[in-house]
Amino acid sequence: MLPIRQVLGIGRNYAEHAHEQGADVPDRPMIFSKNLGSLCLDRDNVVIPSCCRDPATGGEQTDFEAELGVVLGKPARDAAESDALSLVLGYCCANDVSARWWQKTGSGGQFWRGKSFDTFCPVGPRLVPANEIADPQSLRVVCRVNGVVMQDDTTANMIFPVARLIAELSRGTTLLPGTLILTGTPSGVGMARTPPVWLRGGDSVEVEIESIGVLRNAVVEG
Repeated sequence: MLPIRQVLGIGRNYAEHAHEQGADVPDRPMIFSKNLGSLCLDRDNVVIPSCCRDPATGGEQTDFEAELGVVLGKPARDAAESDALSLVLGYCCANDVSARWWQKTGSGGQFWRGKSFDTFCPVGPRLVPANEIADPQSLRVVCRVNGVVMQDDTTANMIFPVARLIAELSRGTTLLPGTLILTGTPSGVGMARTPPVWLRGGDSVEVEIESIGVLRNAVVEG
């Protein structure tokens, strides 16, 4: 697997996830980045630092987001949507772990801080070569926390499919080989539930994507 050179995330790329947040469906991709130091692998621990508690209440607020990860194997600049998938090296499972207080309040609505703590970007369990995935828009995505299904959807419901994302992200911008694109999460995230479901030490999280496998991580508090 190529070394990951940057991590780009896409917000609200499933209509039901936008709706569960009380937000509009975007008319163009919502783009953010994650720190490279947030990367970890299958079976690594997701470590929640003490600063991820809501300072007003002391309560947990770290969330899970199951996503299809796309790794580029060739440079992309002004890629045509019709050719974009030919630039993909492979696909993996990803978990865009998110500290919601930092994402929404602590950083004034800037996503980077809440998305970038160490270990907040598990990927794996392997990089499946692009030629083994006939259609990245026909994959079932499931997230389980402690064995309970929290998210269950298909990449067919993405607002912006993978090829469109690569084309949009590469407009006037060179995306280097090793760029990891997190393509957005379906509905069912912890913050949208009643009551909310936050990750805590001792939890286990699984992200399963059809034809790719299961990414498994334990949660510990640091």
